Amino acid sequence: MVDDIIVWWVAPDIFDVMPNASNTEGVRSALADAAEQGEISIAETTPLRAVIAIQGPKAIERLATVLPEAAAVGRFRVKEFSFEGADCIVAGTGYTGEEGVECAVPVSVAKAFWDLIMSAGVTPAGLGARDTLRLEAGLPLHGHELGEGITTLNARLGWVVSWDKGDFRGRDALERQKLNGVSPLMYGLKTEGRRPPRAEQPVLRNGEVIGQLSSGNFSPTLGYGIALAFLDPSVQVGDQVMIDQRGTQVAAEVVKLPFLSQT
Repeated sequence: MVDDIIVWWVAPDIFDVMPNASNTEGVRSALADAAEQGEISIAETTPLRAVIAIQGPKAIERLATVLPEAAAVGRFRVKEFSFEGADCIVAGTGYTGEEGVECAVPVSVAKAFWDLIMSAGVTPAGLGARDTLRLEAGLPLHGHELGEGITTLNARLGWVVSWDKGDFRGRDALERQKLNGVSPLMYGLKTEGRRPPRAEQPVLRNGEVIGQLSSGNFSPTLGYGIALAFLDPSVQVGDQVMIDQRGTQVAAEVVKLPFLSQT
């Protein structure tokens, strides 16, 4: 898998592709290969704009006080808007499990845009906060729950695959996996206490290693450790397992995802 991307359908023949920053070159290369098979042109906009996400239960309410046009976009919808004479795009998307939007604005107005939304009472948050939020929401991260050797089926994301659209990159591999059985599968785990579970720590059942963690952290919202793990498909919700945290075995329970539903 090249990446887990967001695609904004801006116009009938214009698609805005949003890769993970570290995978930009791989996505660009894959799109270039596909473009050779049809009348497609690719424009690189990465250095020309900034993308600012406004997320949380009050995100739309706060944004509406300063940019009502952008706040009215709707969930999983895309629209263009103007800010200080510059063409911008807003989408009802995000990576936190909360309500909110993502705005793509030209770099020439990015600071002014930032200052405006800060004046609406929005609190700055970095990638550490975002990663905790996406983990609480049970959302996969490329390089952890998706990537080389990990398919959409392993990550329980088969619902995003359109099996009736004909051929696509990776279809044969997914078909074989469906036929032979999917293993391992992604599960959620919770631990007691404040010691955070971490990626790559082994998971054991009855003393036998049955998989390992792909992501883990302490959830400040829930007050205990949470983790995503790829485990043997025989594992069931409610099972008790152990996590080997640098030689110390910590008890964990297999739980249903997401850890935390949208508020």
